[in-house]
Amino acid sequence: MSSVSNAPYTPLADRMRPQTIDQFFGQSHLLKQGKPLREAITSGTLHSMIFWGPPGTGKTTLARMIAQTCEANFATLSAVMSGVKDIRACVEKARLEQQGGGPRTILFVDEVHRFNKAQQDAFLPFVEDGTIIFVGATTENPSFEVNNALLSRTRVYRLKSLQPEDLGAVIKRALNNTEVGLGDTPVQIEDELIELIANAGDGDARRALTLLEIAVDIAPETDQGKIINRQILDEVLQGQVARFDKKGDQFYEQISALHKAVRGSSPDAALYWLGRMLEGGCDPLYIARRVVRMASEDIGNADPRALRISLDCWDVIQRLGSPEGELCLAQAVVYLACASKSAAVYQAFNSVLADIRKLPNYDVPMHIRNAPTGLMKEEGYGKDYRYAHDHPEGYIPGESYLPEQISQNRYYSPVERGLEKQIKQRLDYFQSLDDNSAFRRYDGSDDS
Repeated sequence: MSSVSNAPYTPLADRMRPQTIDQFFGQSHLLKQGKPLREAITSGTLHSMIFWGPPGTGKTTLARMIAQTCEANFATLSAVMSGVKDIRACVEKARLEQQGGGPRTILFVDEVHRFNKAQQDAFLPFVEDGTIIFVGATTENPSFEVNNALLSRTRVYRLKSLQPEDLGAVIKRALNNTEVGLGDTPVQIEDELIELIANAGDGDARRALTLLEIAVDIAPETDQGKIINRQILDEVLQGQVARFDKKGDQFYEQISALHKAVRGSSPDAALYWLGRMLEGGCDPLYIARRVVRMASEDIGNADPRALRISLDCWDVIQRLGSPEGELCLAQAVVYLACASKSAAVYQAFNSVLADIRKLPNYDVPMHIRNAPTGLMKEEGYGKDYRYAHDHPEGYIPGESYLPEQISQNRYYSPVERGLEKQIKQRLDYFQSLDDNSAFRRYDGSDDS
Protein backbone atom coordinates (compact mmCIF):
# COMPACT_ATOMS: atom_id res chain seq x y z
CA MET A 1 0.00 0.00 0.00
CA SER A 2 1.49 3.35 -1.04
CA SER A 3 2.04 5.97 1.60
CA VAL A 4 0.78 9.51 1.20
CA SER A 5 3.09 12.32 2.21
CA ASN A 6 1.82 14.59 4.96
CA ALA A 7 4.28 17.34 4.03
CA PRO A 8 2.50 20.66 3.45
CA TYR A 9 2.10 21.62 -0.19
CA THR A 10 4.23 24.52 -1.35
CA PRO A 11 3.48 26.03 -4.77
CA LEU A 12 6.21 25.83 -7.38
CA ALA A 13 6.38 29.63 -7.62
CA ASP A 14 7.18 29.85 -3.91
CA ARG A 15 9.74 27.04 -4.04
CA MET A 16 11.53 28.71 -6.94
CA ARG A 17 12.10 32.06 -5.25
CA PRO A 18 15.71 33.12 -6.00
CA GLN A 19 18.05 32.90 -3.03
CA THR A 20 20.86 35.06 -4.40
CA ILE A 21 21.17 38.10 -6.62
CA ASP A 22 22.71 35.98 -9.39
CA GLN A 23 19.59 33.78 -9.43
CA PHE A 24 17.34 36.81 -9.84
CA PHE A 25 15.94 37.18 -13.36
CA GLY A 26 15.08 40.63 -14.68
CA GLN A 27 15.54 44.00 -12.94
CA SER A 28 19.05 44.37 -14.35
CA HIS A 29 18.51 48.13 -14.24
CA LEU A 30 18.63 47.77 -10.44
CA LEU A 31 20.77 44.72 -9.79
CA LYS A 32 23.57 44.55 -12.34
CA GLN A 33 27.11 45.32 -11.24
CA GLY A 34 27.64 48.95 -10.27
CA LYS A 35 23.98 49.82 -9.73
CA PRO A 36 23.25 51.58 -6.39
CA LEU A 37 20.81 48.96 -5.07
CA ARG A 38 23.20 46.07 -5.76
CA GLU A 39 26.06 47.99 -4.19
CA ALA A 40 23.93 48.69 -1.11
CA ILE A 41 23.04 45.00 -0.78
CA THR A 42 26.53 43.60 -1.32
CA SER A 43 28.16 46.16 0.97
CA GLY A 44 25.52 45.84 3.67
CA THR A 45 24.91 49.60 3.74
CA LEU A 46 21.14 49.41 3.82
CA HIS A 47 18.60 52.20 3.66
CA SER A 48 14.82 52.29 3.81
CA MET A 49 13.20 51.79 0.43
CA ILE A 50 10.00 51.18 -1.49
CA PHE A 51 9.69 48.66 -4.30
CA TRP A 52 7.12 49.77 -6.85
CA GLY A 53 6.08 47.47 -9.66
CA PRO A 54 3.47 45.08 -11.08
CA PRO A 55 2.66 41.74 -9.40
CA GLY A 56 5.14 38.92 -9.83
CA THR A 57 8.20 41.10 -10.47
CA GLY A 58 10.03 39.98 -7.32
CA LYS A 59 9.32 42.65 -4.71
CA THR A 60 8.90 40.22 -1.80
CA THR A 61 11.69 37.96 -3.02
CA LEU A 62 14.09 40.88 -3.30
CA ALA A 63 13.28 42.03 0.24
CA ARG A 64 13.95 38.53 1.63
CA MET A 65 17.15 38.30 -0.38
CA ILE A 66 18.37 41.60 1.04
CA ALA A 67 17.75 40.38 4.60
CA GLN A 68 19.52 37.09 3.92
CA THR A 69 22.51 38.68 2.17
CA CYS A 70 22.92 41.33 4.85
CA GLU A 71 22.31 38.86 7.70
CA ALA A 72 19.40 40.90 9.02
CA ASN A 73 16.22 39.79 10.75
CA PHE A 74 13.27 39.71 8.38
CA ALA A 75 9.87 40.78 9.73
CA THR A 76 6.85 41.15 7.52
CA LEU A 77 3.49 42.88 7.72
CA SER A 78 0.61 42.83 5.27
CA ALA A 79 -1.29 46.10 4.99
CA VAL A 80 -4.43 44.08 4.29
CA MET A 81 -4.34 42.26 7.64
CA SER A 82 -2.30 44.49 9.97
CA GLY A 83 -2.95 47.62 12.00
CA VAL A 84 -1.02 50.08 14.18
CA LYS A 85 -0.92 47.53 17.03
CA ASP A 86 0.91 45.06 14.78
CA ILE A 87 3.32 47.76 13.66
CA ARG A 88 4.19 48.60 17.27
CA ALA A 89 4.71 44.94 18.14
CA CYS A 90 7.15 44.48 15.22
CA VAL A 91 9.00 47.65 16.10
CA GLU A 92 9.28 46.69 19.77
CA LYS A 93 10.72 43.30 18.85
CA ALA A 94 13.25 45.01 16.55
CA ARG A 95 14.18 47.44 19.35
CA LEU A 96 14.84 44.61 21.80
CA GLU A 97 17.01 42.83 19.22
CA GLN A 98 18.96 46.02 18.65
CA GLN A 99 19.44 46.68 22.38
CA GLY A 100 20.65 43.12 22.89
CA GLY A 101 23.32 43.55 20.23
CA GLY A 102 21.44 41.46 17.71
CA PRO A 103 21.20 41.98 13.96
CA ARG A 104 19.29 44.77 12.28
CA THR A 105 15.65 44.22 11.37
CA ILE A 106 14.23 44.68 7.91
CA LEU A 107 10.51 45.30 8.22
CA PHE A 108 8.86 44.38 4.95
CA VAL A 109 5.41 45.92 4.45
CA ASP A 110 3.48 44.33 1.60
CA GLU A 111 0.89 46.46 -0.19
CA VAL A 112 1.93 49.51 1.79
CA HIS A 113 -0.46 51.64 -0.29
CA ARG A 114 -3.35 50.01 1.59
CA PHE A 115 -2.26 51.53 4.90
CA ASN A 116 -4.04 54.78 5.74
CA LYS A 117 -2.18 57.97 6.70
CA ALA A 118 -2.16 57.27 10.42
CA GLN A 119 -0.80 53.77 9.89
CA GLN A 120 1.92 55.04 7.55
CA ASP A 121 2.83 57.79 10.01
CA ALA A 122 3.37 55.15 12.71
CA PHE A 123 6.56 54.03 10.94
CA LEU A 124 8.18 57.47 10.78
CA PRO A 125 9.98 57.75 14.16
CA PHE A 126 11.38 54.23 13.88
CA VAL A 127 12.64 54.76 10.35
CA GLU A 128 14.28 58.00 11.47
CA ASP A 129 16.04 56.56 14.54
CA GLY A 130 17.18 53.43 12.70
CA THR A 131 15.17 50.93 14.75
CA ILE A 132 14.03 49.33 11.49
CA ILE A 133 15.06 49.28 7.87
CA PHE A 134 11.72 49.91 6.20
CA VAL A 135 11.03 48.11 2.91
CA GLY A 136 7.61 48.70 1.40
CA ALA A 137 6.10 47.01 -1.64
CA THR A 138 3.36 48.51 -3.77
CA THR A 139 1.77 48.02 -7.15
CA GLU A 140 0.49 51.61 -7.06
CA ASN A 141 2.33 54.86 -7.77
CA PRO A 142 3.94 55.86 -4.45
CA SER A 143 3.61 59.53 -5.40
CA PHE A 144 -0.14 59.19 -4.91
CA GLU A 145 -0.45 56.36 -2.40
CA VAL A 146 2.38 56.91 0.11
CA ASN A 147 2.56 59.84 2.53
CA ASN A 148 5.11 62.49 1.61
CA ALA A 149 6.67 62.21 5.06
CA LEU A 150 7.35 58.48 4.61
CA LEU A 151 8.27 58.93 0.95
CA SER A 152 10.93 61.51 1.86
CA ARG A 153 12.60 58.99 4.20
CA THR A 154 12.82 56.19 1.65
CA ARG A 155 14.22 55.60 -1.80
CA VAL A 156 11.84 54.33 -4.46
CA TYR A 157 12.97 51.56 -6.81
CA ARG A 158 10.80 50.83 -9.83
CA LEU A 159 10.59 47.13 -10.73
CA LYS A 160 9.61 46.36 -14.31
CA SER A 161 7.48 43.59 -15.76
CA LEU A 162 9.66 40.64 -16.75
CA GLN A 163 10.28 40.22 -20.45
CA PRO A 164 9.27 36.94 -22.17
CA GLU A 165 12.92 35.88 -22.41
CA ASP A 166 13.29 36.40 -18.64
CA LEU A 167 10.19 34.31 -17.99
CA GLY A 168 11.46 31.64 -20.38
CA ALA A 169 14.65 31.40 -18.33
CA VAL A 170 12.60 31.18 -15.11
CA ILE A 171 10.53 28.32 -16.58
CA LYS A 172 13.61 26.40 -17.76
CA ARG A 173 15.24 26.83 -14.36
CA ALA A 174 12.15 25.35 -12.71
CA LEU A 175 12.11 22.42 -15.16
CA ASN A 176 15.78 21.60 -14.49
CA ASN A 177 16.04 22.28 -10.77
CA THR A 178 16.14 18.98 -8.86
CA GLU A 179 16.11 20.46 -5.36
CA VAL A 180 12.96 22.60 -5.32
CA GLY A 181 11.83 22.59 -8.93
CA LEU A 182 10.54 19.93 -11.33
CA GLY A 183 13.89 18.34 -12.14
CA ASP A 184 12.92 15.05 -10.50
CA THR A 185 9.83 14.85 -12.71
CA PRO A 186 10.79 14.09 -16.34
CA VAL A 187 8.90 16.69 -18.39
CA GLN A 188 8.95 16.88 -22.16
CA ILE A 189 7.96 20.27 -23.55
CA GLU A 190 9.01 22.02 -26.73
CA ASP A 191 10.64 25.46 -26.68
CA GLU A 192 7.68 26.83 -28.62
CA LEU A 193 5.34 25.88 -25.77
CA ILE A 194 7.69 27.33 -23.16
CA GLU A 195 7.50 30.57 -25.13
CA LEU A 196 3.69 30.41 -25.04
CA ILE A 197 3.73 30.04 -21.25
CA ALA A 198 6.20 32.91 -20.98
CA ASN A 199 3.95 35.15 -23.06
CA ALA A 200 0.90 34.12 -21.03
CA GLY A 201 2.81 35.01 -17.87
CA ASP A 202 2.40 38.65 -18.93
CA GLY A 203 5.52 39.86 -17.13
CA ASP A 204 4.65 37.97 -13.91
CA ALA A 205 7.03 35.17 -12.85
CA ARG A 206 4.58 33.80 -10.29
CA ARG A 207 1.88 33.56 -12.92
CA ALA A 208 4.16 31.83 -15.43
CA LEU A 209 5.31 29.24 -12.88
CA THR A 210 1.73 28.61 -11.77
CA LEU A 211 0.70 27.93 -15.37
CA LEU A 212 3.66 25.58 -15.79
CA GLU A 213 2.79 23.70 -12.59
CA ILE A 214 -0.84 23.25 -13.66
CA ALA A 215 0.27 21.98 -17.08
CA VAL A 216 2.60 19.44 -15.46
CA ASP A 217 -0.12 18.34 -13.01
CA ILE A 218 -2.69 17.59 -15.72
CA ALA A 219 -0.25 16.10 -18.25
CA PRO A 220 -0.65 12.30 -18.48
CA GLU A 221 2.08 9.98 -17.24
CA THR A 222 3.95 8.08 -19.96
CA ASP A 223 7.04 5.89 -20.07
CA GLN A 224 8.96 9.02 -21.02
CA GLY A 225 7.51 11.00 -18.11
CA LYS A 226 5.11 13.93 -18.39
CA ILE A 227 4.50 15.20 -21.90
CA ILE A 228 3.07 18.70 -22.32
CA ASN A 229 1.61 19.19 -25.78
CA ARG A 230 -0.31 22.04 -27.37
CA GLN A 231 -3.71 20.56 -26.45
CA ILE A 232 -2.83 20.42 -22.75
CA LEU A 233 -1.41 23.93 -22.82
CA ASP A 234 -4.52 25.28 -24.56
CA GLU A 235 -6.61 23.84 -21.72
CA VAL A 236 -4.39 25.52 -19.14
CA LEU A 237 -4.34 28.88 -20.90
CA GLN A 238 -8.05 28.93 -21.72
CA GLY A 239 -9.77 31.81 -20.00
CA GLN A 240 -6.53 33.51 -18.97
CA VAL A 241 -7.18 37.22 -18.57
CA ALA A 242 -4.61 39.85 -19.40
CA ARG A 243 -3.16 41.52 -16.33
CA PHE A 244 -5.18 44.65 -15.72
CA ASP A 245 -5.86 46.42 -12.42
CA LYS A 246 -9.11 48.33 -12.78
CA LYS A 247 -8.04 50.94 -10.26
CA GLY A 248 -4.27 50.80 -10.41
CA ASP A 249 -1.39 52.15 -12.44
CA GLN A 250 -1.97 49.86 -15.41
CA PHE A 251 -5.51 51.12 -15.75
CA TYR A 252 -4.31 54.70 -16.13
CA GLU A 253 -1.29 53.76 -18.22
CA GLN A 254 -3.41 51.91 -20.77
CA ILE A 255 -6.17 54.51 -21.04
CA SER A 256 -3.40 57.10 -21.45
CA ALA A 257 -1.87 54.97 -24.20
CA LEU A 258 -5.25 54.72 -25.96
CA HIS A 259 -5.79 58.48 -25.73
CA LYS A 260 -2.30 59.28 -27.03
CA ALA A 261 -2.67 56.79 -29.90
CA VAL A 262 -5.90 58.50 -30.98
CA ARG A 263 -4.27 61.93 -30.64
CA GLY A 264 -1.27 60.72 -32.63
CA SER A 265 -3.49 59.44 -35.48
CA SER A 266 -2.47 55.79 -35.08
CA PRO A 267 -5.55 53.60 -35.60
CA ASP A 268 -3.52 50.40 -35.16
CA ALA A 269 -2.18 51.42 -31.76
CA ALA A 270 -5.60 52.73 -30.73
CA LEU A 271 -7.18 49.36 -31.56
CA TYR A 272 -4.41 47.52 -29.70
CA TRP A 273 -4.82 49.44 -26.45
CA LEU A 274 -8.61 49.27 -26.74
CA GLY A 275 -8.35 45.50 -27.10
CA ARG A 276 -5.96 45.24 -24.13
CA MET A 277 -8.36 47.16 -21.90
CA LEU A 278 -11.43 45.20 -22.96
CA GLU A 279 -9.68 41.83 -22.61
CA GLY A 280 -8.47 42.92 -19.18
CA GLY A 281 -12.02 43.52 -18.02
CA CYS A 282 -12.33 47.30 -18.29
CA ASP A 283 -15.91 48.58 -18.30
CA PRO A 284 -16.76 49.49 -21.94
CA LEU A 285 -18.90 52.39 -20.66
CA TYR A 286 -15.84 53.92 -19.02
CA ILE A 287 -13.96 53.71 -22.32
CA ALA A 288 -16.97 55.19 -24.16
CA ARG A 289 -16.96 58.20 -21.83
CA ARG A 290 -13.25 58.72 -22.41
CA VAL A 291 -13.73 58.44 -26.18
CA VAL A 292 -16.28 61.27 -26.03
CA ARG A 293 -13.70 63.36 -24.18
CA MET A 294 -11.09 62.59 -26.86
CA ALA A 295 -13.50 63.77 -29.56
CA SER A 296 -13.71 67.21 -27.96
CA GLU A 297 -10.18 67.54 -26.63
CA ASP A 298 -8.17 66.38 -29.63
CA ILE A 299 -10.48 66.72 -32.65
CA GLY A 300 -12.98 69.41 -31.76
CA ASN A 301 -14.23 71.50 -34.63
CA ALA A 302 -11.70 70.07 -37.07
CA ASP A 303 -14.24 67.25 -37.50
CA PRO A 304 -17.43 67.72 -35.43
CA ARG A 305 -18.71 64.37 -36.67
CA ALA A 306 -16.26 62.70 -34.28
CA LEU A 307 -18.29 63.85 -31.28
CA ARG A 308 -21.53 62.58 -32.80
CA ILE A 309 -19.97 59.19 -33.61
CA SER A 310 -18.59 58.96 -30.06
CA LEU A 311 -21.99 59.71 -28.54
CA ASP A 312 -23.63 57.15 -30.82
CA CYS A 313 -21.05 54.62 -29.67
CA TRP A 314 -21.85 55.36 -26.02
CA ASP A 315 -25.54 54.84 -26.78
CA VAL A 316 -24.87 51.50 -28.50
CA ILE A 317 -22.77 50.27 -25.56
CA GLN A 318 -25.63 51.11 -23.19
CA ARG A 319 -28.14 49.32 -25.41
CA LEU A 320 -26.13 46.21 -26.33
CA GLY A 321 -23.56 45.83 -23.57
CA SER A 322 -20.62 43.44 -24.04
CA PRO A 323 -19.43 41.83 -26.16
CA GLU A 324 -21.95 42.89 -28.85
CA GLY A 325 -21.39 46.60 -28.34
CA GLU A 326 -17.59 46.49 -28.29
CA LEU A 327 -17.26 46.65 -32.08
CA CYS A 328 -18.74 50.15 -32.08
CA LEU A 329 -15.95 51.20 -29.70
CA ALA A 330 -13.46 49.92 -32.25
CA GLN A 331 -15.25 51.86 -34.98
CA ALA A 332 -15.24 55.04 -32.90
CA VAL A 333 -11.56 54.95 -31.90
CA VAL A 334 -10.51 54.19 -35.49
CA TYR A 335 -12.57 57.14 -36.76
CA LEU A 336 -11.13 59.44 -34.11
CA ALA A 337 -7.59 58.28 -34.81
CA CYS A 338 -8.01 58.98 -38.54
CA ALA A 339 -9.86 62.31 -38.13
CA SER A 340 -8.32 65.75 -38.54
CA LYS A 341 -6.95 66.92 -35.20
CA SER A 342 -7.36 70.20 -33.35
CA ALA A 343 -6.92 71.11 -29.70
CA ALA A 344 -7.93 74.71 -30.39
CA VAL A 345 -11.20 74.58 -28.42
CA TYR A 346 -9.54 72.69 -25.56
CA GLN A 347 -6.70 75.21 -25.35
CA ALA A 348 -9.04 78.18 -25.70
CA PHE A 349 -11.27 76.93 -22.90
CA ASN A 350 -8.27 76.36 -20.61
CA SER A 351 -7.02 79.89 -21.36
CA VAL A 352 -10.43 81.36 -20.57
CA LEU A 353 -10.60 79.49 -17.26
CA ALA A 354 -7.07 80.63 -16.38
CA ASP A 355 -8.04 84.28 -16.97
CA ILE A 356 -11.28 83.90 -15.01
CA ARG A 357 -9.36 82.54 -12.03
CA LYS A 358 -6.69 85.24 -11.98
CA LEU A 359 -8.59 88.35 -13.15
CA PRO A 360 -11.34 90.31 -11.37
CA ASN A 361 -14.97 89.40 -12.01
CA TYR A 362 -15.72 92.03 -14.63
CA ASP A 363 -19.32 93.19 -15.04
CA VAL A 364 -21.32 92.26 -18.11
CA PRO A 365 -21.09 95.24 -20.52
CA MET A 366 -24.25 97.38 -20.40
CA HIS A 367 -25.00 97.06 -24.12
CA ILE A 368 -25.45 93.26 -23.92
CA ARG A 369 -27.39 93.15 -20.66
CA ASN A 370 -31.00 92.08 -20.89
CA ALA A 371 -33.63 94.76 -20.06
CA PRO A 372 -36.95 93.05 -19.29
CA THR A 373 -38.24 95.97 -17.14
CA GLY A 374 -38.60 99.72 -17.61
CA LEU A 375 -36.34 100.40 -14.63
CA MET A 376 -33.55 98.40 -16.22
CA LYS A 377 -33.91 100.31 -19.45
CA GLU A 378 -33.69 103.58 -17.50
CA GLU A 379 -30.49 102.29 -15.90
CA GLY A 380 -29.00 101.81 -19.37
CA TYR A 381 -29.37 98.05 -19.64
CA GLY A 382 -29.22 97.08 -23.33
CA LYS A 383 -28.49 100.66 -24.45
CA ASP A 384 -26.89 100.86 -27.90
CA TYR A 385 -27.23 97.12 -28.42
CA ARG A 386 -27.01 96.31 -32.11
CA TYR A 387 -28.80 93.29 -33.53
CA ALA A 388 -26.36 91.21 -35.61
CA HIS A 389 -29.02 89.92 -37.98
CA ASP A 390 -29.79 93.46 -39.13
CA HIS A 391 -26.27 93.75 -40.59
CA PRO A 392 -24.71 92.30 -43.74
CA GLU A 393 -23.46 88.74 -43.24
CA GLY A 394 -24.92 88.78 -39.74
CA TYR A 395 -21.79 90.44 -38.37
CA ILE A 396 -21.15 93.87 -36.83
CA PRO A 397 -17.61 95.09 -37.54
CA GLY A 398 -16.01 96.73 -34.49
CA GLU A 399 -18.51 95.29 -32.00
CA SER A 400 -17.34 93.58 -28.81
CA TYR A 401 -19.07 91.22 -26.43
CA LEU A 402 -16.27 90.94 -23.87
CA PRO A 403 -15.80 93.25 -20.88
CA GLU A 404 -13.89 96.36 -21.94
CA GLN A 405 -10.84 95.45 -19.81
CA ILE A 406 -10.19 92.28 -21.84
CA SER A 407 -11.83 93.23 -25.12
CA GLN A 408 -8.59 92.62 -27.04
CA ASN A 409 -8.06 89.10 -25.71
CA ARG A 410 -8.16 86.27 -28.22
CA TYR A 411 -8.68 82.72 -27.01
CA TYR A 412 -9.83 80.56 -29.92
CA SER A 413 -7.27 80.05 -32.70
CA PRO A 414 -8.51 77.46 -35.24
CA VAL A 415 -5.94 75.26 -36.94
CA GLU A 416 -5.40 74.84 -40.66
CA ARG A 417 -6.93 71.34 -40.68
CA GLY A 418 -10.33 69.89 -41.42
CA LEU A 419 -13.39 72.06 -40.92
CA GLU A 420 -11.40 74.43 -38.70
CA LYS A 421 -9.51 75.58 -41.77
CA GLN A 422 -12.78 77.06 -43.06
CA ILE A 423 -13.64 78.43 -39.61
CA LYS A 424 -10.26 80.14 -39.49
CA GLN A 425 -10.81 81.73 -42.88
CA ARG A 426 -14.17 83.10 -41.71
CA LEU A 427 -12.77 84.49 -38.46
CA ASP A 428 -9.84 86.04 -40.33
CA TYR A 429 -12.37 87.71 -42.65
CA PHE A 430 -14.33 89.10 -39.70
CA GLN A 431 -11.06 90.38 -38.21
CA SER A 432 -10.31 92.24 -41.45
CA LEU A 433 -13.77 93.86 -41.26
CA ASP A 434 -13.02 94.93 -37.69
CA ASP A 435 -9.66 96.36 -38.70
CA ASN A 436 -11.25 98.49 -41.45
CA SER A 437 -14.33 99.56 -39.48
CA ALA A 438 -14.81 103.14 -38.27
CA PHE A 439 -16.97 101.85 -35.43
CA ARG A 440 -15.34 100.80 -32.16
CA ARG A 441 -17.43 99.64 -29.23
CA TYR A 442 -14.89 100.88 -26.70
CA ASP A 443 -13.01 104.17 -27.05
CA GLY A 444 -9.30 103.58 -26.80
CA SER A 445 -9.75 99.83 -26.73
CA ASP A 446 -6.75 99.45 -29.03
CA ASP A 447 -4.55 100.74 -26.18
CA SER A 448 -5.96 98.45 -23.46
